[in-house]
Amino acid sequence: MCTFEKHQNILKVEIHPHALQRIGERGSSVDEVKETVLHGEKFSAKFGRTGFRKNFSFEGKWNNRMFRNKQIEVYCVKEKN
Repeated sequence: MCTFEKHQNILKVEIHPHALQRIGERGSSVDEVKETVLHGEKFSAKFGRTGFRKNFSFEGKWNNRMFRNKQIEVYCVKEKN
């Protein structure tokens, strides 16, 4: 489990172990996920979830294709408080 917090608004985020494993497989990093949740565009998603989206400069190759940018989308479920 990976956890990070935003102190001013008291936001605590925990990344599920399965999602943590998939981050690298999908060409992202924990730091990009953190940046997306803390500073990305927030939107409503299916099943009462909240989504976050942020674009990052990439200028690299992923899955044998060149990309200038990459978009990270993160889906969260609010638990307890």
